[in-house]
Amino acid sequence: MNIKLIAYYDLPYSDENRKYVLAATNKIDYICEAFNQSGMDVNIISISESQGNRFCKGKKVFLSEHTMLTLFPCIPGSNKILRRISSYFMQAVLFVYLILHTETNEKVLVYHSVGYGNAVFWAKKLKKFKMILEVEEIYQNVQNLGFIKNKREYRDFRLADGYIFPTKLLNDLINVEHKPYAVIHGTYHVEPKRNVSFQDNKIHVVYAGTFDSKKGGAAAAISAAKWLPENYHVHILGFGSEQEIQKIKDLVLETVPQTKAAISYDGLLAGEEYIQFIQKCHIGLSTQNPDASFNDTSFPSKILSYMANGLRVVTVRIPAIETSAIGKDVYYYEEQTPEKIAEAILKIDFHDAYDGRKKIAVLDQQFCGDLKEIILK
Repeated sequence: MNIKLIAYYDLPYSDENRKYVLAATNKIDYICEAFNQSGMDVNIISISESQGNRFCKGKKVFLSEHTMLTLFPCIPGSNKILRRISSYFMQAVLFVYLILHTETNEKVLVYHSVGYGNAVFWAKKLKKFKMILEVEEIYQNVQNLGFIKNKREYRDFRLADGYIFPTKLLNDLINVEHKPYAVIHGTYHVEPKRNVSFQDNKIHVVYAGTFDSKKGGAAAAISAAKWLPENYHVHILGFGSEQEIQKIKDLVLETVPQTKAAISYDGLLAGEEYIQFIQKCHIGLSTQNPDASFNDTSFPSKILSYMANGLRVVTVRIPAIETSAIGKDVYYYEEQTPEKIAEAILKIDFHDAYDGRKKIAVLDQQFCGDLKEIILK
């Protein structure tokens, strides 16, 4: 059985500079692995556009024995006008591809994005394939999309024949017709121990994630360092715009003379470099603003990354986490203040029987079964 998966996707080592999001790519990779484990081949249909000043040829790339990536040709997107033209071009190419290459009742997995425009909507209406929608969040809860895109987002939710959600809460909100669904909080890929260490006898705490000021997680982690003793080191890893990155760097520099603990900005790491760095740490922080609307439905995937690498996790107490499959495997703080975050960090018992890797392995097996069921229904 072959599954088509529509998404923005590119290879991290590609020289074509196509648009994609690393976190989404990691989750897509894992979902493909889950399909493969269930005996299904996957064809990722990517509509990633060029962000540079070159034309890109369409091509097919085998990512593994059972997963293939189809990339469409794309035109330069080096300025605002060309990016708009490129977006419409890609939507047109996707529509034609779906018309030519899908069958009635065929299951097609679509990674939710308002960037597809009407391409998937009209192709599904005409070819009557079954759309399984992978929904990470309701985008209009995070950013101002405008009236038309707001309506289109909920139209696409209603159009789906099944869903994959990061939380049960999001299912309860979107899946009002009780269609088939599966829940995956993030990537359930257990990382083997690398046996690495900073070898300084300190307790290393890491925040790894977005520097988006609306989510506020990085700034909260930095502020918490002021309340930690000298045997702690807080590391800040992540991504954002140039302005957001500079703001975090400045905040770290301002905090250094105000804390007994060490604190450092360690850049954006990926792949093996990220894994080795994370495994040198003991505690992972999930410290986003609990009052933001996206917290009602989205799940911080960084929590699973921490657990898969053997770290204990400190997080704000919100329903999306507390009601999740790992709700009893993390350490909570109740108020979004530096003092309370630090207090939760200091309460961690490193002599308990905690095993984050074991929990992630159980969730991996469970999701593979759920995914197979939703496709074969």
